[in-house]
Amino acid sequence: MTNNKNNSIYPSLVGRHALVSGGASGIGEALVRALAQQGCLVSFFDIDQVAGNALMEALNKQGYQVHFDLIDLTQIETLKDTIHSRISEWGAIRILVNNAANDQRHTLQEMTSEQFDLCMSVNLKHHFFAAQAIAPTMAEAGGGSIINMSSNSWMLGLAGYPGYVTAKAGISGLTKGLARELGPQKIRVNTVLPGWVMTEKQKRLWLTPEAEAELMVQQALKEKIQPEDVADLVLFLGSDDSRMISGQSLVIDGGRL
Repeated sequence: MTNNKNNSIYPSLVGRHALVSGGASGIGEALVRALAQQGCLVSFFDIDQVAGNALMEALNKQGYQVHFDLIDLTQIETLKDTIHSRISEWGAIRILVNNAANDQRHTLQEMTSEQFDLCMSVNLKHHFFAAQAIAPTMAEAGGGSIINMSSNSWMLGLAGYPGYVTAKAGISGLTKGLARELGPQKIRVNTVLPGWVMTEKQKRLWLTPEAEAELMVQQALKEKIQPEDVADLVLFLGSDDSRMISGQSLVIDGGRL
């Protein structure tokens, strides 16, 4: 964890049920850890059973309350059923972080209709239906926060994965629509748009000395963004400290845009 973590506690998060999709590794793992350390009951979903179980067991051994479910988020009925099961066990989800995604590289010409549909399912569709599943009980509990994870890639107009960029742009539109629809029920909906975050996957596949040097030229802040930096912003948006922030897109990219 980063040094600015220390003992920064958001009292409103203590005891609240939070759900994170794609929580077994990368940014998602940092979100699960940060929410647990703030005193949340944390449910998380992922397709990586080994990493998911390892994270759950490690955090539970430390005294936190964390539950992992193995889910393919493209299976919407399974997603909704599992969400309802988690609500039955731990109560209304007050913080939903729609984080799961796959930024697999592809070109315009090579993508088929079936691959495009899968890209939308993996990167956008589950955001909508997770929100649909949690909204009624979140409203009954007094409201809460939905945080949709997007990417600054669509704002930069990056090439190399046009389907992914399309989905990430759609997330910002979804946030705007849901914020208006759910606001009267005291449900806040915001988008977080990270820049290039140095997860293990990113470092393994794409970080080269040349790419890092170019990134440092583009960013106003000359440090690499860590998963914990994104988690810090999500904690704020999940807490009551952000009670009057909704429908917004918050970029965390070191001033690259």
